[in-house]
Amino acid sequence: MRFAFTDDQLDFRDAVRDLLAKECAPEVVRAAWPDGTDDHGARKGEGSRADAGQVTKVWADLAEMGVLGIGVSEANGGLGLAEVDWVLLAEETGYAALPHPFVETACVVAPLLDDTDDPHGVLAELLDGSRQAGVVPLNSALVPWGDAVTYLVSLGQRPQWQAMRIDRGVAVGDTDEHRRTLADAVDGGRRVVQLGMWKADGGLGDEGAAARAFDRGALATAAQLVGLGRRMLDLTVAYAIERKQFGVAIGTQQAVKHHLADAAMKLRFAAPAVYAAAWELSTGAPTASRTVSTAKALASDAARFTAAQALQCHGAIGYTVEYDLHLYLKRAEALSRSWGDAAWHRRRVATALGI
Repeated sequence: MRFAFTDDQLDFRDAVRDLLAKECAPEVVRAAWPDGTDDHGARKGEGSRADAGQVTKVWADLAEMGVLGIGVSEANGGLGLAEVDWVLLAEETGYAALPHPFVETACVVAPLLDDTDDPHGVLAELLDGSRQAGVVPLNSALVPWGDAVTYLVSLGQRPQWQAMRIDRGVAVGDTDEHRRTLADAVDGGRRVVQLGMWKADGGLGDEGAAARAFDRGALATAAQLVGLGRRMLDLTVAYAIERKQFGVAIGTQQAVKHHLADAAMKLRFAAPAVYAAAWELSTGAPTASRTVSTAKALASDAARFTAAQALQCHGAIGYTVEYDLHLYLKRAEALSRSWGDAAWHRRRVATALGI
């Protein structure tokens, strides 16, 4: 048996990697952050910023490449790929800290609408990039990129899995339901909106479709966390080679080497678990949900650990908003708590094992 990705899967990954390297540089990620300071006077996303139009362009480029239709059948205009085919693409969007709801739109909502015959007629707009979707999983009231999404889905267990379209939601403190107020979140680039009152507009599919949608979201988020860990490790290795103390690069010091080796080891343990979860979802394995939770727990831990080691090796400069590290460090912290944190997923694994 061959435990490796196919040439086609790797070629598609490389094409998306090249596009994001060109069109989603750190200054593009910064451009998605709001201007000014937060409620505590902290400065947000300072440094070299791209034109705001570049943030929009990278999403349009992904749509043109067909990436937004990865999980949608060819009959409905997508590429008809399985989870194992697109997991590497999700990892690359994490590496780039893509400032768009890729997981929610391409990996969760579009495939869910494909499975449920697109009851609201929005699937084509999701695929061409003219509409973005959001998801509030596990009864959360926080909507990443909530100032941009125009189709919102709730995913939760009550006690069975349910997927519902949120027909109308009002941000906390708003008087006009069409105005959305950004919440004070650690990663300003995700432009989180906190919902207040909301109502559902019927269900989307059965329990099985909702459960699979949640697993896709947790899997894609785990893949993004692996990508973020790789990016923080690459940044830190480059810094350790360049930064000198007492005339020698700090990367020659054993303590720094150990920090980076420990981070690399955790990422290399997490990545195969993510790929295994993608394979199980693709093949309909009965243990797929358990493996997804294992992958999400390991990826969350690995990304947070790598963030801590990267910050330690960078020293004081790693704390500054002008330095690129914080863009990926804060995204990793936010995603590690999204779609269920490590503790939630470990409880899910324990339940599945009857512990």
